[in-house]
Amino acid sequence: MGDGKEMINILYEDNHLLGVEKPCNIPVQEDDSKDEDLLSICKAYIKEKYQKPGNVYLGLVHRLDRPVGGCMIFARTSKAASRLSEQMRKNEIKKTYYAIVEGMLDETSGTLIDYLVKDHKTNTVSTTDEAHGKKSILHYEVLETRNHLSLLKIQLETGRSHQIRVQLSSRKHPIVNDQRYNPNAKKGQIALHCIQLQFEHPTKKEEVILTSKAPNEWPWTEFEVI
Repeated sequence: MGDGKEMINILYEDNHLLGVEKPCNIPVQEDDSKDEDLLSICKAYIKEKYQKPGNVYLGLVHRLDRPVGGCMIFARTSKAASRLSEQMRKNEIKKTYYAIVEGMLDETSGTLIDYLVKDHKTNTVSTTDEAHGKKSILHYEVLETRNHLSLLKIQLETGRSHQIRVQLSSRKHPIVNDQRYNPNAKKGQIALHCIQLQFEHPTKKEEVILTSKAPNEWPWTEFEVI
């Protein structure tokens, strides 16, 4: 797995899938920064472990924002990629996150619905009207509140770019240390983590659950339930 070998925690592996824990601040695939990316690291891991000649196939079926860590699944065959992508299109892959936001929400649970549009020049997302944006839905539950911070458990129904970050920020509850959407952000890691992916195995047709613990650092350490 090259330089990234020690950084990557394997969560699931068979002939069809590779599930990993994405470290924070690593891009999922190569971008303009040319920094080491998760897809390349995982391809190098498979090539080395299985002594594969030539190029290694690894299908990317979903993403996490660069600063965000947690569960990710890659497809090791084109058939698996196709079937996982279909599950993704049908919102059948259950994606669960923890987020720590500023302030206390009015409701202890609820559903947020917005229409989001992305400015590709600035790589920022904003809310807009139904005619110009993509419908974006998430469900949240407040698990604990302390020191003017709230720990949310979030289930994404849609997987738009920067969705959780923008939907919460637009309601004046930005995520702690979100350098892009929180004007009060301090220097530090964004408090957003994908703690679980739940989906049907593309060939075995059995349920697969990947889990990843939130980081053991502030602000996560403020909360007893983690």
